[in-house]
Amino acid sequence: MNAPASSVSPAAARTARQRGLTAIALVVLLAGGAWAGWHWLHGRHLQSTDNAYVGGNVVQITPQVGGTVVALGADDNDAVRAGQVLVTLDPAEARVALAQAEATLAQTVREVRALYANNTTLKAQIALREADVARAQAELARADDDVKRRAPLVGEGLVGQEEFNHAKAQQAAARSALAAAQSAAQAARDQLAAGLTQTEGTSVEQHPNVLRAAARLREAHLALQRVALVAPIDGHVAKRNVQLGQRVQAGTPLLTVVAMNQLWVDANFKEGQLKDLRIGQPAELTADVFGDQVVFHGRIAGLGAGTGAAFALLPAQNATGNWIKVVQRVPVRIALDPQELAAHPLRVGLSMEVNVDTRDPSGAQLAQAPRAEPLARTAVFEAQQKAADSDVERIIAAALGRGKVH
Repeated sequence: MNAPASSVSPAAARTARQRGLTAIALVVLLAGGAWAGWHWLHGRHLQSTDNAYVGGNVVQITPQVGGTVVALGADDNDAVRAGQVLVTLDPAEARVALAQAEATLAQTVREVRALYANNTTLKAQIALREADVARAQAELARADDDVKRRAPLVGEGLVGQEEFNHAKAQQAAARSALAAAQSAAQAARDQLAAGLTQTEGTSVEQHPNVLRAAARLREAHLALQRVALVAPIDGHVAKRNVQLGQRVQAGTPLLTVVAMNQLWVDANFKEGQLKDLRIGQPAELTADVFGDQVVFHGRIAGLGAGTGAAFALLPAQNATGNWIKVVQRVPVRIALDPQELAAHPLRVGLSMEVNVDTRDPSGAQLAQAPRAEPLARTAVFEAQQKAADSDVERIIAAALGRGKVH
């Protein structure tokens, strides 16, 4: 039997196929046009990379003095505030050193006061010695007069030779006494000059010996305060390496504090993408931890001064052996919006995807001027210095016998 004839004619099938191809072509053309328009208006101004990671200030807490750990004030992941005690060392040795330094300062102040008092005594001795010189001069003058009066009378026999010799002996004795008095006066003046070299042009409080002892007291005072290791910034504790009873040396890393509210992103762009990147250009970022639902906004804060390979521990030696070109990457730092960062906290080292809008080319590629203010600053250690100065003033005032130092 013959197969039944198709109900659709070849011409109709051909027309339907042409319409379908035309529709597909129109869709492709529209999609291509839409993409071309998007690329022309927006896409060509975007530079993207997924080689980006969250960075931040990771502050190492290290002791400034050695000692044995007697207390821990924070553990991993704890939130801490600036000035909070994180680790406490045994203060016994520091207290002994402080007591010795206080005693040394008090003794030094008294010794310097004695120098000033000795100068006053030497001045009185000079006056006394000068009075002795004047008396000896008067005695010598009287003895000279006696000899002059008796000398012509000896030849005439009016004065005996024995009496004349006695007058001459008194004259010689008076001359010797004057020389001794003058020597004693000069010795007193020399002693005063030597004493003045120790005190002239300064006060008790500013005397070099007192300042040296005060510096040692400040050093001991700071050593005692530094047995308590404090957090220099607000943040969260990470990587605690210290245990109770552990003996630590100055400079040993004990733990770290991460400022979670001061994070940024280091995006590593290919060298071919750098020509359009400028400081200040806006960027949109997404983190793997939040997905595409959370978009962070930021701006380029600076472009690296070299590629990552240039600062590697083992930089490439392209001048030796076979060479294969490898596209280099340059780190670009992107500052994040603090409010968005507070709403969606990030962690140091998280992966990010970055899209930078390069539409505005007015910014610089490198920083043009040095910073006017410090990048970071902490005031938690200023109180330690003020306490040391207060202790020095108290010791000096007590040794001087007055309420406070003027």
